[in-house]
Amino acid sequence: MNPPKGVCVRRSVVAGVVGVLLTGSGLRAQAPPAEKAVAGAPAAPAAAKPTPAPEEPPVVTHHEIHLGSRTLRYTATVGRMPIKADQGEPEASIFYVAYTLDGVADSAKRPLMFSFNGGPGSSSVWLHLGALGPRRVRMLDDGGMPAPPFTLVDNDQTWLDRTDLVFIDPVGTGYSRPAKPELGSKFWNLDGDIQSVGEFIRLYLTRGHRWTSPLFLVGESYGTTRAAGLSGALIEKGIAFNGIILVSSILNFQTAEFTKGNDLPYVLYLPTYAATAWYHKRLAPELQADFQATMKQVEAYALGPYATALAAGDQLSPQARQEVAKTVARYTGLSEDYVALSDLRIEIQRFCKELLRTERRTVGRLDSRFTGLDDTGVDSEPEYDPSMAAIRPPFTAAFAQYVSTELNFAADEPYHILGGGFSTWTWNRENSFVDTSEALRRAFARNPYMRLFVASGYYDLATPYFATVYTLSHLGLDPSLKSHVSGERYQAGHMMYIDQKELARLRSDVGAFLDRALAPVTGPGAAEAPATGSGHANFR
Repeated sequence: MNPPKGVCVRRSVVAGVVGVLLTGSGLRAQAPPAEKAVAGAPAAPAAAKPTPAPEEPPVVTHHEIHLGSRTLRYTATVGRMPIKADQGEPEASIFYVAYTLDGVADSAKRPLMFSFNGGPGSSSVWLHLGALGPRRVRMLDDGGMPAPPFTLVDNDQTWLDRTDLVFIDPVGTGYSRPAKPELGSKFWNLDGDIQSVGEFIRLYLTRGHRWTSPLFLVGESYGTTRAAGLSGALIEKGIAFNGIILVSSILNFQTAEFTKGNDLPYVLYLPTYAATAWYHKRLAPELQADFQATMKQVEAYALGPYATALAAGDQLSPQARQEVAKTVARYTGLSEDYVALSDLRIEIQRFCKELLRTERRTVGRLDSRFTGLDDTGVDSEPEYDPSMAAIRPPFTAAFAQYVSTELNFAADEPYHILGGGFSTWTWNRENSFVDTSEALRRAFARNPYMRLFVASGYYDLATPYFATVYTLSHLGLDPSLKSHVSGERYQAGHMMYIDQKELARLRSDVGAFLDRALAPVTGPGAAEAPATGSGHANFR
């Protein structure tokens, strides 16, 4: 039975409070003196294990929003799911916010989507209050920070009309915590993270009676690493997804780690450098004239002559080196001398500082459309990321107000929106780059009905779009499954949805993806309608 509208449901734990008060007052029962053991006497009974504190039930509230002529009525459920050891002892609690549409005849048949962001160390607030949920942080139209105080508005691009939504904060983010500090290391690594989030999903399906719902995952940034890993891990436990959505994807970290001897990032970042230079009007007129034509030209050069030149290393002739420096400078808006002095390899932070150095401006890493003001113009790297500076205050303040008022969830501890929940993360990979693309391939092989949609921003310097193209092109999918992979590129950055026009595009593209993923099929080889969209990101 649902509670009345606006009423939260919680369980009183008076006994626990009384116990704390007694212990804190120093009034403790005195143990009797120890007695000597008597030969042949029965052994004293073993001490009983302490009874764990009762689980706090979630808070349930009821809401509605107006989408044009439609009214969307829904239930919000906010709580902390206990994650237990095999012996049943709680080891952590995972905070979540779930939205379910009211008036559904059979919720067990309604689509259900689990959502999380990345980091590692990020809460789910960005996708939650930026794109998917029924409420959205009000930003400027291009995604810039508005003047404070910050507010929420109804999200007319919410995905809730198509699928129920569950936003997950992994352990160490949001309000999710390990039961004891020493247990944190169990969760703060790639494998432990995938296992704990997978256990949350299993528990949610069990407690909510949703095992027969069509299931979807959506992850952003490192959340796409997690999503790919989950797809492979959960299929082995009988949980098969109808679809996975990767927003600003990174599955193979070799594509983005600027380490000595790894030339791949320099090749794959080049198109995003060119897109950024184009946006800030730093390219030659013939390259500024047609954005898409310029991108295709730079992509071909990156995988062709540029990759070959970097692979040659010191064997590259001085004449060829000068020619590469000239071309890279032309595509990036940097000076030829700077490219040559950089050994033809432009690291991301140096690019962010160098592109607009003469204007005493830097460009953002998450969204290179944004510019920042540094203390000095002579450093090699930016002082801060102006795109992160634009989004963190509005999302932090809006969520803090929203969860405690509209959702009625009370908590005194800080909500770790991005960082602060732990200091050390382990990747569980020895002498190799992190790569969960193989887990995704395994999931496809075992579940040939699954579909994948990938959303990338042209101005994303954190997870560049061309690195995603490279990774998916090396996935090794069977040819019969390649049509199940689709994607789009957006004229924004890492969080393309903070831009109002791209938010609407993303909603439309995902809607078409859900239609394909939920369409009746007669078998893995059944004919299907071609994917719709702009066609800028054809991963087939």
